[in-house]
Amino acid sequence: MPDDLDRAQAINEQLLADALDAHHRRRPRIDPAAFAPTDCEDCGEPISEKRMRAMPGCIRCIDCQTSHERELKRGLK
Repeated sequence: MPDDLDRAQAINEQLLADALDAHHRRRPRIDPAAFAPTDCEDCGEPISEKRMRAMPGCIRCIDCQTSHERELKRGLK
């Protein structure tokens, strides 16, 4: 049988959930793709659409990413 503290905790949890729901409804929806870079960070050439679909948020073209990973393996970066 729930006591007063259990009921108070349940009410508190519901109020918190309601407040979080209201907060999320008020926040503007931001499309992360709108801020994704379209040019490679290293060479400045455009990143292919195919790569951007395969790796959302990528910052390098495939050639520069490959070179970057090789350098990381060799300990150059």
